[in-house]
Amino acid sequence: MFTGSLTALITPFRDGAVDEDAFQRFVDWQITEGTDGLVPCGTTGESPTLSHDEHMRVVELCIEAASGRVPVIAGTGSNSTAEAIRLTQHAKRAGAAAALVVMPYYNKPTPEGQYRHFKAIHDAVDLPIVIYNIPGRSVVDMSVDTMARLAKLPNIVGVKDATQDLVRPMATRLAIGPDFCQLSGEDATIVPFLAQGGHGCISVTANVAPKLCAELHDAWGRRDLDTVMTLNERLMPLHGALFVESSPGPVKYAASLLDRASAELRLPLCEVGEATKQRVRAALTSAGLLN
Repeated sequence: MFTGSLTALITPFRDGAVDEDAFQRFVDWQITEGTDGLVPCGTTGESPTLSHDEHMRVVELCIEAASGRVPVIAGTGSNSTAEAIRLTQHAKRAGAAAALVVMPYYNKPTPEGQYRHFKAIHDAVDLPIVIYNIPGRSVVDMSVDTMARLAKLPNIVGVKDATQDLVRPMATRLAIGPDFCQLSGEDATIVPFLAQGGHGCISVTANVAPKLCAELHDAWGRRDLDTVMTLNERLMPLHGALFVESSPGPVKYAASLLDRASAELRLPLCEVGEATKQRVRAALTSAGLLN
């Protein structure tokens, strides 16, 4: 079971190339700050613009830097089932604890197509799989019924839920059971998501506030609701600021302000606007992360 604060890692670039040293330093900082797990090569890692060689190298770098201290859930999804299988096979060889497999985007599969896609990956690779349900980017939404059908397969172990539907985690829990791992994919929803049966969050905000995010989950585990609410209020302006433009633009800018990574993006993403920069800076300051 994956629980707590897991970071959807940015991929630092320098002059157009993956900055391997900066990435591994970033991974080490995340762990020392209390992050419970790491997710390289997801949306926040700009996976659509990584070559296959870069994608696999970033997964390897993350696993190497983590050195078994926290689990690494490697992003391996694609709208090509064969490509997703190849990336998941690589994640297995590299030593990932699990694979995060996004819903196929653009081709809009039916529920039966969704089922067959994930079953094909499941059958091809002996590695736990977390389904990434994000209809805002993939257009299609996996229903609770389809997820329950997939959850009968032994290595389909959970979901990253970015639907923002706060009825969904309890509906999923009732349909599948309490051991099916449910991770929020929307930072701003984390407290009600946990209250509805969730187990943690794959977080964008944790890139720049790993300690605060981890402390919130730790407080939830202790049922220290006063601390949970205090931290949630402190983090909420930052959650909002990091999504005023397409992610990971704002969070990479925030990381650059903290001297943790370059703000460099790959086209078609480009430098965030001045208004976004001001809002991100103000949110970091409000959260006590920047003087």
